[in-house]
Amino acid sequence: MLNEIPLSRPDTPLLDKVDNSTDLKLLELDQLAQLADELRAYLLYSVGQTGGHFGAGLGVVELTIALHYVFDTPKDKLVWDVGHQAYPHKILTGRRDQMLTMRQAGGLAAFPNRGESEFDTFGVGHSSTSISATLGLMVAARLQDKQRHNIAVIGDGAMTAGMAFEALNHAGHLDDNILVILNDNNMSISNNVGGLSSYFARMWASKPYNFIRTGSKRVLSKIPPALRAAHRAEEYMKGMVSPGTLFEEIGFNYIGLVDGHDTNGLVEILSNIKTLRGPQLLHIITQKGKGYLESENDPFGMHALSKIDPGASMKNGPTEEAAEETVEVAAKVTSSPSYSEVFGDWLCDVAQHDELVVGITPAMGEGSGMRKFATEFPERFHDVAIAEQHAVTFAAGMACDGLKPIVAIYSTFLQRGYDQLIHDVALQNLNVMFAIDRAGLVGEDGPTHAGSFDLSYLRCIPNMLLMTPSNEDETYKLLSTGYHHTGPSAIRYPRGKGPGKEIETGLEPVTIGKAVVRRSGKSVAILAFGSMVTPALEVAEDLDSTLIDMRFVKPLDEEIIGDMAAKHQLIVTIEENTVMGGAGSAVNEFLLASNYQIPVLNLGLPDTFLEHGKVPKMLADVGLDATSIATAIKKKLKDCKIHSEAV
Repeated sequence: MLNEIPLSRPDTPLLDKVDNSTDLKLLELDQLAQLADELRAYLLYSVGQTGGHFGAGLGVVELTIALHYVFDTPKDKLVWDVGHQAYPHKILTGRRDQMLTMRQAGGLAAFPNRGESEFDTFGVGHSSTSISATLGLMVAARLQDKQRHNIAVIGDGAMTAGMAFEALNHAGHLDDNILVILNDNNMSISNNVGGLSSYFARMWASKPYNFIRTGSKRVLSKIPPALRAAHRAEEYMKGMVSPGTLFEEIGFNYIGLVDGHDTNGLVEILSNIKTLRGPQLLHIITQKGKGYLESENDPFGMHALSKIDPGASMKNGPTEEAAEETVEVAAKVTSSPSYSEVFGDWLCDVAQHDELVVGITPAMGEGSGMRKFATEFPERFHDVAIAEQHAVTFAAGMACDGLKPIVAIYSTFLQRGYDQLIHDVALQNLNVMFAIDRAGLVGEDGPTHAGSFDLSYLRCIPNMLLMTPSNEDETYKLLSTGYHHTGPSAIRYPRGKGPGKEIETGLEPVTIGKAVVRRSGKSVAILAFGSMVTPALEVAEDLDSTLIDMRFVKPLDEEIIGDMAAKHQLIVTIEENTVMGGAGSAVNEFLLASNYQIPVLNLGLPDTFLEHGKVPKMLADVGLDATSIATAIKKKLKDCKIHSEAV
């Protein structure tokens, strides 16, 4: 058991010999426990150097070793769900020394990535996809006569999503060789492993039992009533000592409960499962954060770790603020709240004012700043688990009967509930507000978690009110505006902290569709949306330009856009969203429809998936820092032969 995170590289003589599954198989079975200890220590060391997810990885160290020891990876296909738990997998598959580049620009990705290693069978980042993907790999192998094993590793949290059960049901229908490993690290089904359940798990995976089981069914198949009776008896027996009846009913052979930290036991069971035919579900019990005392005691709070300062205490536990990607601004920002915290405080304020307000989140309550609300208003807080589609329609049902649901969700995950947003909320013009966190770039988590598209995919939906606050105070005001609005609304804000604007509390709305002039100038009118107002202000002062904080993407302040077009020689739009279909496109559409003849420069995220890195550097790389914005404007002025005193 480790009490602190190593600040220097631990001694790992066995681990140093393992660069792939072939090397791993050269070890003796009795060496695997030592390898697990070394792997766990190295995982803690590397994450301490780079930051990242480690709680889930600590919980699957023994499972990862056993899987690569038993199966012929990468020929056998191993798919990790979400990917938080895949760090040990990366260490064992040729990326041990690269772990110190994790989540850094040009370094290893935070999640499995097919472009990174042949051992990463499927790229992940969003949850509950592993069974579907593995099933697709299984069918592909069957059609191409490829003999291999196909394994999906999914956590009990990811198993809450309907997509996982859709895939399980389909797998049972196809009735071919697939292994689903359910990693249960919340002890949500059973509080202890051992005794009778462990005995039956070993028996159900054993060759003699399955030989008798399949042989008996072949004989009894000639007597259908007897076969049905035998099948029922087996189900009832398993149901008395295990939670696997559900999986058996949809066509899986359930094997569990199994101690997920017994390496040798896992090797034995997996070796036996390799010989079985048909869909298999292995249910293991693990402890999130296993082997690191603080993580074991607080598995949720220690889910991820920020980079450790060598001069600080080695027992640094990450707070939500430490895990956030903060914007590099003046020192006064240090004490300012994150956007998530602004939302959380506002939600408590409005709930105190209105008993019809409810908060909903699909497993993002902590990250979205809802902890305080959940404590103060537990009967009005609903975490529906990893079920984004359900969260949206659940909110729609509430709104139909007079409640005022606020759905807190990350931009990248709202994509998963898009049909429900259109069909169940917007089409019925219901009073559901979406508080969209992590809009724009998110840094080290990379393209799977970036909120690059929400302005584009939301502004095309009828009845939507779409808002982009530029600072903490604007966030509070626009949240109140969405709350008072009749119909669906969405407010999107970035990860981390803003520029440090003092908040004037109060639930009064601002005028919908009304922008704010932040600075008056000459020649160029900059129309900035949300997070881009801060760098745009620096540019406007440098070039003596007009700066408009647009506030609203839908409806646009068409009056002020027209006024800017009449008084200036160049319109510039800036947004932390893809340029294609975004806020700038909305401005273009208005100018074209209104027959304004004026050059326009649209700045935003490019038409590509941006890899991980530090947000300020990423923004600079795509031309969204102040220096790059100013350069782009000067070039546009020159190209259009527009005279400007500031150029």
